[in-house]
Amino acid sequence: MIPFFFQQLRRDGFAQICLAIVIIVIVAGILAPWVAPHDPTETAVRLKYQGSSFLYPLGTDNLGRCILSRLLFGIRTTVFYSLFAMALTLSFGCIIGMISGISGGKIDEVLMRLCDIMLSFPGEVMILALVGVLGPGIENILLAVVVVKWSWYARMIRGAVIQYTHRNYVRYAEVIGTPPVHILRKHILPVTMAEIIILATSDIGSVILMISALSFLGLGVQAPTPEWGNMLSEAKNVMILHPELMLPAGLAIVIVVAAFNGLGDFLRDVTDPANRRSHIVYQEKNNDI
Repeated sequence: MIPFFFQQLRRDGFAQICLAIVIIVIVAGILAPWVAPHDPTETAVRLKYQGSSFLYPLGTDNLGRCILSRLLFGIRTTVFYSLFAMALTLSFGCIIGMISGISGGKIDEVLMRLCDIMLSFPGEVMILALVGVLGPGIENILLAVVVVKWSWYARMIRGAVIQYTHRNYVRYAEVIGTPPVHILRKHILPVTMAEIIILATSDIGSVILMISALSFLGLGVQAPTPEWGNMLSEAKNVMILHPELMLPAGLAIVIVVAAFNGLGDFLRDVTDPANRRSHIVYQEKNNDI
């Protein structure tokens, strides 16, 4: 599977660009304290609305803060919190989905009816309502994302578990008395991991947009903490006089979300059984020649 992944990656230039963007953004966020030219929260009103210069490559905002520094530190709040929210959602969804799929019976029925109830509400509206009730703050956003999104992942993982529990090697493990936890960990989780990664990669973009949108509305990360949606909210107040302030954070959101979506599409295509079969047939023909 890994050699096939790299072979497909070498053939797909767009996927290479998406992967490079994701890696660069993550590395830039990790190294932000060392690569950012200024303190992202340091204000200097006399330097507000400065254009691009050697000291301020992307200029300054309405409080004289370095836009590039805030953009780099914003990776930690916008992207890293999105990854953390997705990790929490996946962990909870996988646990519920696997318990439901391996147990069956009344446990499966109860858990799936709970998922149906959660899925009956529009996700974005539910997150907005929960954050509005709980109050602004990144902790409440993370909680709202997990509460709203876990059911979708639980149902998807349950379907994958049911699909693989009918395989002969799983049934053999059950016959010889292998504990269910061992079966999940050794036989089912590895084969469902690819689907889990694809689901998460494809959905990270929507979480980034949600965190940015809530911060833009004043319900997410609060000032002066740098966050891309918060930067857009501050820039909109002077959009007529200084429209260029909307570009850095806006372009960052668009590029990163597009990169994660493109990477998710590539992973889905790579794991498609039809593509793997055609690749095997192609290799066999070349070996025959």
